[in-house]
Amino acid sequence: MGVVEGKAAEELAVKHLRAQGMRIVARNWRWRGGEVDIIAKDGETLVFVEVKSRADPTFMRPEEAVDLSKRQHLWHAAQAYLQGKPWVPVRFDVVAVTPQGIQHIRGAFSEEDVRSSS
Repeated sequence: MGVVEGKAAEELAVKHLRAQGMRIVARNWRWRGGEVDIIAKDGETLVFVEVKSRADPTFMRPEEAVDLSKRQHLWHAAQAYLQGKPWVPVRFDVVAVTPQGIQHIRGAFSEEDVRSSS
């Protein structure tokens, strides 16, 4: 796999998620606080997915770029997306795309990770 960035990395992530049996609900979902790369369903679980890519992961692995600020952003996005909808289980995943391949980190963080750091 060559250097993959941006929209191409998101396309690979979508293909990977679908191959895992997940259904894509939304891509590049925007709200007043920003954007979420992918929202998918994994069974009954709604999954908010951050896609990160790096041409050279030796300096920093893509998943390491999902810092506290990004986790809080995704948590707030989930709250905004679910506003007025019935309760469903939620998970936060990271799909890291590098020249070496795709790494899917299920449950990269939880609500407790975000709330305990507030």
